[in-house]
Amino acid sequence: MGAARPSAASGRPAHHWWNDERARGYLYQVLLLLLVVAVGWFLVGNTLTNLNSRHIATGFGFLDREASFGISEHVIDYAPTDSYSRALLVGLLNTLEVSVVGIILSTLLGIVTGIARLSANWIVARVAAVYVEIVRDVPLLLQLFFWYQLITESLPVPRQAINVLDLVFVSNRGLKIPSPVWDGHWFVVTGAFLLAAAVSVALGRWAARRQERTGRYFPVLRVSLAMLCGLPLLAFLAGGGSLAFDVPVLAGFNFRGGYTLTPEFAALLVGLVFYTGGFIGEIVRSGILAVPHGQTEAARSLGLSRAMTLRLVVLPQSLRVVIPPLTSQYLNLTKNSTLAVAIGFPDLVSVANTAINQTGQAVEGVVIIMAIYLVISLALSLFMNWYNQRVALKGGAP
Repeated sequence: MGAARPSAASGRPAHHWWNDERARGYLYQVLLLLLVVAVGWFLVGNTLTNLNSRHIATGFGFLDREASFGISEHVIDYAPTDSYSRALLVGLLNTLEVSVVGIILSTLLGIVTGIARLSANWIVARVAAVYVEIVRDVPLLLQLFFWYQLITESLPVPRQAINVLDLVFVSNRGLKIPSPVWDGHWFVVTGAFLLAAAVSVALGRWAARRQERTGRYFPVLRVSLAMLCGLPLLAFLAGGGSLAFDVPVLAGFNFRGGYTLTPEFAALLVGLVFYTGGFIGEIVRSGILAVPHGQTEAARSLGLSRAMTLRLVVLPQSLRVVIPPLTSQYLNLTKNSTLAVAIGFPDLVSVANTAINQTGQAVEGVVIIMAIYLVISLALSLFMNWYNQRVALKGGAP
């Protein structure tokens, strides 16, 4: 009972393709793919039909039309007469700016917080613990509102701005500082800086191999900082360039000239950094605790100080535990920057919403937003996965 039926020719049991587990797996995947394609086809067709019945334009041709709206903050030049594609590019650059700066600052804050949580000093450890619990338990949107109100309400108006040597002004309109006005030699300085950065990376690798081979330490940090500062300066002086500063000046009810750190950007950046820094602090703390205590004892027995033990022994080994969850926090920070619309910072979502309201092409606008954030997230994940492979233990975990 239950035995396979023998074939008529050979008398052996007949094996049908539906009895093959692998064949059934392929069949199920093909059926699922066809189902997804069918549902997508239906949704796209139904959407296009509804849009046509309401005489709503479709397609991405609107990107070439004049935007006709201003953007308060832009990394590149922008005017209302520019196209929608230019406006979306400005919003994208604003998002990348706050995301990159936020990732760097939140990482530094998280490392300090994670180390402080393990401090032998009771006050330092408790202050770090209170900070972590507060920022992780309060919604990020409320924190953004708090920082924005704190900046705009506690600082004076421009006419009563905090003045530092008639160069730096702090008011509820933001921080105003002198900005350099570069001449045509700026590209030479930039090239010199990139060259110094490349040499610093190569020097760091050479110093690491040298220390492994001979045990002799080379001051990579000091030499690299000297090159990063000195080489661009030498290139600037050798090229005969001149450097002038655009100093902010009070004109009417606001300042003109200089560089402005707006309250919206500052509130968004501070909120993202403090919020994400709390999570990163716990990740760093768990990574440090994952390193066997024997590693610390061995380093101390060799005469290394606590700081050197932490920097040279504990933190490098904790990277293989820290990086995977750290990648998630970097992705969360980038996606959380979309909350900028709540405090008026013109990020990608804010600019796209304005374009959608003017053109009525909501589907295309949402598709653009989703595609851009998908590309950013995949690029960041690929980079972090590559770095995770670089720091992973070769030959398996001990």
